[in-house]
Amino acid sequence: MPHPCCLGGLVGAAAAAFTALALPAGALAAEPLAVLFVGNSYTFGRVAPVLNYNAAAVHDLTAAFNAISPVGTSSYPVGTAGKPSYEPHPWGGVPGIFKKFTDEAGLNVEVALSTRNAATLRGHFLNTANPAWDLRGNVASRAWDAVVLQAQSDEPLPPGRGKNANPAGFAAYARQFERYIHDGAAQSYTETQLFGSLAACEATRLAAATCGLLRQIPANPNARAATRIFLEQTWARPDMVQAHLVTTPDLNSPSGAPVVDTSTDPNGVAAKLYYSDLTGMTADLHAAFYGLAASSPGFAGVVPVGDAFQRAVNQGLAPGSGFYAADGTYAEPGGGTIDLWWLDRTHPSKYGAYLSALTLFGSLTGIDPWSLGASEQAAAELGIAPADALKLQRVASEQLYAAGLALRRIPCLHAHPHAGQAGACR
Repeated sequence: MPHPCCLGGLVGAAAAAFTALALPAGALAAEPLAVLFVGNSYTFGRVAPVLNYNAAAVHDLTAAFNAISPVGTSSYPVGTAGKPSYEPHPWGGVPGIFKKFTDEAGLNVEVALSTRNAATLRGHFLNTANPAWDLRGNVASRAWDAVVLQAQSDEPLPPGRGKNANPAGFAAYARQFERYIHDGAAQSYTETQLFGSLAACEATRLAAATCGLLRQIPANPNARAATRIFLEQTWARPDMVQAHLVTTPDLNSPSGAPVVDTSTDPNGVAAKLYYSDLTGMTADLHAAFYGLAASSPGFAGVVPVGDAFQRAVNQGLAPGSGFYAADGTYAEPGGGTIDLWWLDRTHPSKYGAYLSALTLFGSLTGIDPWSLGASEQAAAELGIAPADALKLQRVASEQLYAAGLALRRIPCLHAHPHAGQAGACR
């Protein structure tokens, strides 16, 4: 029996909101809307409980590739001698949480991910991983209503401000994907041509020979001008801010938890730092993503996940320091705060992944994340307390409003989280 509060509410409101920003009308129609997440371990979540969350409801387009060749991944079959196996497929990750939100809101959305650990957008576009991983082919495998691009975490930063800082490479291949998805024409180019000169290409840390290679990119048969392409802003990293010892994944740990790297020094080696605080790093990431979106009208906008992380820190909800002990090993900040980062201080914890998914949900659907409420199912299934879920929903909501997005609140869904899924709010 529909709850009285919900009569005439959710379906119309959600459909209108879904149209508002990202996806066309018809989210509640029989034909599902297709959303693709292109990214890396930040996207697929890296560690339980996020890694395989809701995987049955998400299309992991890289699972088949990994079954053929796990070379270069952390997803070898369990028991493979000397090889990491702590990122088993199929992956659900942040897209799996996003999918759960859309189901709860009564939206008909099909979610897929094309992700690989440490992948750059260049790596996706040129398929540099290994021959079995046709990541660009995943993008061309069908027409998409929305595509979310997540770059390697520190790549968009200014030169010298991160180990992988390469803003020119980030921007160039984000634009390449925008052209490939929207226009889809076959391309033939060298990266010297792409960057404008050999010197500019070499400045992206590519060798001269690589810059001169002729890249033959076949046409995208499923290009679609109406696809909305979003840039997902990454977050600042405590491991680039606070003093600690270099770590390496422990292959004997089920999660590949970080341990001090003693391969070159039995006492460990101090990690190189790039920023004095998270705020400065967030500001540079914000400038990179919003600057690219402003200069490239083919993008639908930026999903301000990194800004949402910083907002949580600024409000005292999440810690901004205390991530490492005096001996340089990781420590839990404590103090009743919600740590958004996993033990390696770069990947998201379950709280960080949840905040990411909330910000994505609001950006792509136009529905205020506040609407999900204290009884939201993904939070419960991930082991996030209702009070903490509400706090993270509030942060995502505030950040999206601060970014200028027009959101629609659905009080019925907030009060009755299963109403949308059950079709009760009609």
